[in-house]
Amino acid sequence: MKINYKKIVRNVFGITALSLLCVGCDGEVDLNPLTEQTPNNTLNTADGFVSFAARVYAGFAVSGQQGPAGNPDISGIDEGFSNYLRQFWKHQELTSDEALIAWNDGTIHDLNNHVWDAANEFVRAMYDRIFFQIALSNEFIRQASDDRLAAFNDADLFRLKAEVRFLRALSYWHAIDFYGSVPFVTDEQEAGAFLPEQGSRAEIFNFIIDELNAIESEMAPARQNQYGRADQGAVWMLKAKLYLNAEVYIGQARYTEALTELNKVIGAGYTLHNNYDELFMADNDINGAQNEVIYTVPFDGLATQGFGGMTFLIHAPVGGNQNPSNFGINGGWFGLRTFPQFVSLFDDISGNTDDRANFFTDGQTLEIEDAFNFANGYLIEKFTNLTSTGQPGKDAGGDFGDADFPMFRLADAYLMYAEAVLRGGSGGDLNTALGFVNQLRQRAYGNNNGNITAGELNLNFILDERARELHWEGHRRTDLIRFGVFTSRVWPFKGEVPDGRPSEAFRVLHPIPSTDLIANPNLTQNPGY
Repeated sequence: MKINYKKIVRNVFGITALSLLCVGCDGEVDLNPLTEQTPNNTLNTADGFVSFAARVYAGFAVSGQQGPAGNPDISGIDEGFSNYLRQFWKHQELTSDEALIAWNDGTIHDLNNHVWDAANEFVRAMYDRIFFQIALSNEFIRQASDDRLAAFNDADLFRLKAEVRFLRALSYWHAIDFYGSVPFVTDEQEAGAFLPEQGSRAEIFNFIIDELNAIESEMAPARQNQYGRADQGAVWMLKAKLYLNAEVYIGQARYTEALTELNKVIGAGYTLHNNYDELFMADNDINGAQNEVIYTVPFDGLATQGFGGMTFLIHAPVGGNQNPSNFGINGGWFGLRTFPQFVSLFDDISGNTDDRANFFTDGQTLEIEDAFNFANGYLIEKFTNLTSTGQPGKDAGGDFGDADFPMFRLADAYLMYAEAVLRGGSGGDLNTALGFVNQLRQRAYGNNNGNITAGELNLNFILDERARELHWEGHRRTDLIRFGVFTSRVWPFKGEVPDGRPSEAFRVLHPIPSTDLIANPNLTQNPGY
């Protein structure tokens, strides 16, 4: 079942992303926070720790202390924009050739144009959101000592502690992926106002791997935990992600280690869902798609109301000649489209050949002459608030979505396996990799017509196939960087010119926000900013 965020007890007090102060939780999700509460007087029951852990999980889905808005977790930006998943998606997709936004909100087009700087509010919001989550996680782990948990005689509390350590590792992965060397604080430091030291990318990479190795045996077996909670499969997948990108992060090839983890994932009993479209529908927690998903961020149109997350991903791509009711919503936001460079990855854009070509073209131009004109650029119809039986989501008003976000799924593991084999990792073989890729293409084509041969399986094909299979799922920036083409490839308005141009090599890293640099003399800015 989904985690019921309506029952989350939470109260966040005394926290800033800069100082990483103490964090605790109490109070209903839709009530004002009770700021007089502290961990010492709220975490005195097992339910208190469960509620605190649920608050950490919810931090990826919700944006503040009441839904849908009105009491944000972080400041300096509109609360809807500040949502973790919405920010993560924008930084992965708007900086790539997969997504363009029509809005003129602040400096959002700096992401599309590859001209962001240390004062960009979206660069800062992602940074602040990551460290808000890390601070929450640190405080839970700090309070959840083994002796304290043992007093409740509840084995699941120890598992929850391991899960929160996973969530902290996930956020630290996002931190080093986007920003490189960042402030590094764990539960071992006492809570309070202090200026964190900067950890190197390699130091934090090793910390994440050590953490994941330490908690692996403490997590629920793969596919055996409550839906929406992390298990061993999520741990293996995150390790595989780190190892696959290790040449970027630490300058060392770790593809053999990636294959070790991917073999665990692939052997754990996950199965490809037979319908690609149903992976992104309002009932993707029960329609069979859940058997493909390794780790998800759950959403509920009644319990996780906000203007980020899946509400953003369902509403923002809808507009023009589309009918919002076809997506189970009350209106489109006329925001997101895609570039012709992504469209060109499909030989047939109708979707009749490859089901993953989910474009809407009526009234839309392929070419983009005006980045702010929603009619420039084909639309992508991927996420929906309709169920697999055609029914709308739970929110009768059509504002907030029910579809869950598939952060890790088996199809990704298959493509990662093939890439690691092609890059020389041991522990896999080319024929197996070819079989995995062709399973994805058989689902997409509905037959064997799209199958490829071993001679066609190469790294360029893998990069393109990852876009076809995983587009708009928050992978593209990291993929383009790993393949060495993030700054060199060109798409419209990259570099602030209509036809696009290569961007500077230093943009493979975001800058440390200027607000943190000014406040913390321990931090050094990334090169180029």
